[in-house]
Formats: sequence, structure tokens, C-alpha cells
Amino acid sequence: MGSHRRHAATGFDRGATAAVGLLSVAAAVLGAVPATAAPQDDRRAEVDRLYAEAEQATEAYNKADARTDALRAEVGTARDAIARQQERVNTMRDALGSLAGAQYRSGGIDPSLALLLAADPDDYLDKASVLDRITTHQAGELRELQGALRDLAQDRAEAGRKLAELEKGRKAVAAHKKTVERKLAKARELLNSLPDGERAAYDRGSRSGRSDLPVPGAAGPVSGRAAAAVAAARSALGKPYVWGANGPTGFDCSGLTQWSYAQAGVGLPRTSQAQSGAGQRVPLAQARPGDLVAYRDDASHIGMYVGDGQVIHAPYPGAPVRYDPVGMMPVSSVTRV
Repeated sequence: MGSHRRHAATGFDRGATAAVGLLSVAAAVLGAVPATAAPQDDRRAEVDRLYAEAEQATEAYNKADARTDALRAEVGTARDAIARQQERVNTMRDALGSLAGAQYRSGGIDPSLALLLAADPDDYLDKASVLDRITTHQAGELRELQGALRDLAQDRAEAGRKLAELEKGRKAVAAHKKTVERKLAKARELLNSLPDGERAAYDRGSRSGRSDLPVPGAAGPVSGRAAAAVAAARSALGKPYVWGANGPTGFDCSGLTQWSYAQAGVGLPRTSQAQSGAGQRVPLAQARPGDLVAYRDDASHIGMYVGDGQVIHAPYPGAPVRYDPVGMMPVSSVTRV
């Protein structure tokens, strides 16, 4: 998502810079720019800004969503541990309860064994007078039960903490989702308000790249997995942009690169910022097919270099997965996975 113009904004507070950059692109695309910017120029600049901000919010959404997924798994693991620990405690109580029953039938029950029926045996175990009245074997079993109960309490406390964090993450995901939806709705409204010719010019302008960047050589992928990832990305050409999606029927920018490398058996992080640090950095002039190209200072957009000075990427809503010049936006890094 985000605008893929030559001078796209790199942050929430750079709308003015984006607008200035947009005028030069409009001059190249339309042939001339009026001395005073036309209303549609302002609207196109605003669309650029909204797409860039929506992409940043999408990255935050993807990061929060990935964290909540991890927490769900951790909560499930904690619950399994609680169940196992509870079963262990129950088994130990049953065994010691049988001993207490036998003592009762033989003429009485040792006071120390009465703690088996209590919720918390710690107080009993801390009293030397009680320990003096039970055998060494019984004391060992009681201490084992005490440890099991403590482990069970810790597991329950940890599960509670993770559940609280999970709920917090869910709220963060919902907030980021609302932010993205609001900005995308505004961007669509502005685009739809442009004349047909202006909308077409906007799309053409989004494909115009910088001509002053070094064009990588024509060498092929550096590995079989890179070649497989490129093939997967090519198979996604024409699929719709769907924010927050990572295939196979729709993609956002980092979702496309993550899915493409997953088809090659390589796991990548979910966000473009994390993906830009998931390998070896190389100069743009040395880019090879399969390398990941991150854009803007905050690496809020990412695509896959496929050779001949082009990347495959998921641009923004309404623009399907496609080829664009590698210099379509300011390049922040090139990463070889």
C-alpha cells in the first residue's frame, strides 16, 4: 500500500514535501504544471499522503497481529502445562490420600496427612512439629506435592499475564485496522473525485521511476530459493492488493514477499521493516533477482527485485500485484535473503 510516486512522503508530517514532489511528476506526465496548483493536484498529493500513512498503519497492524498470533500459541501452551500439572497434583493427592485412608482404618490418621485435604499444605510443611511426626518417605511426597502446587500456581499466573497481553494486542490490532480503513476510504474518495484522465495519469505517474539510480546488472538469482521466490512472485501478478493479507488470493506489500519466499521454503517476518533486516544488505547496483527492496526511510513498503531494473510488488488498493521500476520510490535498503 502507499503511494509509489517518485517523491512519496516518508512520514506522517511530510505532506508538504510530497506535494512539491508530486508537481514535478505531474509535469513529466501531463506535460505542464500551472503556475498555481490545480485543485486536482492537491487531491493527488493528498492521496499520496494518505496511502503512505495507511501503509505505515498497515505495518503496525501486521506487527500487532503477528504478536497476537504468537501469544495465542503461548496461551495454548500455558493451558496445556496447567492441565498436565493439575493432573500430576491430582495423582499425588490420590496416592497420599490412599495412605491416609489406610492409617485411618488402622486406628487413626496422622495429623500431617490431613493436609492432603487442604488447599494449601505450606503452613503444615513449615512446622517442624508436623514433620517430626511423619516418615522421611511421607515428608518427601508432601514436599513434592508442595512443589507441584507452586508450579501450578505459577503456570496459572503466567497464563493470566499472557491472556491480558493478548487482549491488549487485540485492541491494538482493532485500532490500527480502523486507522487503515479510515485513511483508505478517504484516499478512495479523493481518487474517485478526480476526472477520468487524472485518475489514469495518477496510475501512470505511480509507475514512473527515477532515472538517476544505478541499474543492477543482468545476473540471475544467487540461489535456488531466490529463483523459486521470484517464480512465486511472478505467479501472483494480477492478484489484488488486500491490506493485511499474505496470500494466496490477495496481498499487501510484505505479505507478497513473505508468501513468495514461503513457497521457496524460507520463513520471513511479517512486516517490511523486519524483512529488510532478515538477510545481508547489498548495494542497489549489486541487486539480483530475489533480493528484497525496501522503500522510504521507515521501510514501510517492500518489493522483490526481479531483474531488468524492475520489482514485483503489491502497490496499493486498486492496483494489483505488478511490475514497477526499482526506482519508483526512494530506496532505503536492498536485502539478500
